[in-house]
Amino acid sequence: MSLRPLAAVVLTGTAFAVAVAFQNPEIAPPPRAVPGPSPLTTQPPRYWKGNLHTHTLWSDGDDFPEMVVDWYKRNSYHFLALTEHNVIAEGDKWVDAEANATRKAAVAKYVKRFGDRWAEFRTSNNKKQVRLKPLSEFRSLFDEPGTFLLVPAEEITHGFAKRPIHMNGINLRDPIKPIDGKDAIETVRVNLRQVNEQRTKTSRVTVAFLNHPNFGWGVRAEEMLLAEELKFFEVFNGHPGVRNYGDPQHASTERVWDITLALRLGKHNLPVVYGLATDDSHGYHEYGPGKVNPGRGWVMVKAPFLTADSVARGIDTGDFYASTGVVLDEVVREGSTLKIAVRAEPGVTYRTEFVATMKGADLTATPKTFKDKDGKEVPVTSDYSPEIGKVVATVDGPNAVYALTGKEMYVRAKVTSSKPHPNPYAKGDVEVAWTQPVVP
Repeated sequence: MSLRPLAAVVLTGTAFAVAVAFQNPEIAPPPRAVPGPSPLTTQPPRYWKGNLHTHTLWSDGDDFPEMVVDWYKRNSYHFLALTEHNVIAEGDKWVDAEANATRKAAVAKYVKRFGDRWAEFRTSNNKKQVRLKPLSEFRSLFDEPGTFLLVPAEEITHGFAKRPIHMNGINLRDPIKPIDGKDAIETVRVNLRQVNEQRTKTSRVTVAFLNHPNFGWGVRAEEMLLAEELKFFEVFNGHPGVRNYGDPQHASTERVWDITLALRLGKHNLPVVYGLATDDSHGYHEYGPGKVNPGRGWVMVKAPFLTADSVARGIDTGDFYASTGVVLDEVVREGSTLKIAVRAEPGVTYRTEFVATMKGADLTATPKTFKDKDGKEVPVTSDYSPEIGKVVATVDGPNAVYALTGKEMYVRAKVTSSKPHPNPYAKGDVEVAWTQPVVP
């Protein structure tokens, strides 16, 4: 056997051996096994914590988007949707850097946190302005695989007859311009339909939900239950002005939920509506009851991956629960059994109430009216039988089990703790969680 001459290069050691092997395939060493790539994810589905209703200076919040996102990430959230009114944070936008004392303080904190090379200023009409960076520009500071994710979103802000009707679109590609309906029901439907149409067009998994139905007494239970496209609504919103708990003339959002569920399932042959908890945060400089702060309500979504589509799909399938502080390790239905396991904290007690409406319950409405500030009578959510949304079982302790009998239209659970909320929606609030309704 003869060697073919190599190029006139001095080779030693491994390089010489490789060169010889290359020139003489017959004596080449056996190939080394190269390990294949490891799976990117091996964990089973888990719960991810996120807020789906947030405002910044891009609409009517009082702080920069980077500062708001930074707060949520530092406070152990996994995903966040910035839901500005009728806009996705994109394009060129400048605001007055010295509009008021709060703005001046916000600018000072912003520069301190992100540096004067990141903050951009200009003078226009003798006023100092600061640039609001778009989502595409600042998200790379925060997005972190498996840790934190920003989801593009919008609050589709509209109304009917001076009644506010707002909806959030989550995981949108394009902003949605609200359109009119002939009444409150159609206003909800046509704008939810716009989100569904974008989902079909873009193949993104998008979800949309009705915000704070008691804000301005905007949407009654009777209107929610007839909006066929409606799949989600805020059973809890952390804004102190949204009237979650109702008043003597108006039903609470939980009562509205049960009325909607009972009549959709028992009368109109429509699917369930799922309940979310959100912040609707606007204020980030003064904290306390009466302020519009972050950290009051969120969703825990079960999903295999922390991606926008995966999180949206978990919401879309109802695989989530709403919380103002209570953490659930397990919410599972096994056959005819519903099991709930709380991640108990030392010194804190828990009570789980299973809420249901039974088949054959009285669904008759007693209409009610309410006089507005002008003395005009306007309809409000009607009165209904206490058979709708009654507590059918109560369990004390961190573990609760309910055996479905098949006589229920639906069953949902509310877990109430003895722990006071650190920054409550209303004075005296404790931490709670709500599971989604299940149908036998």
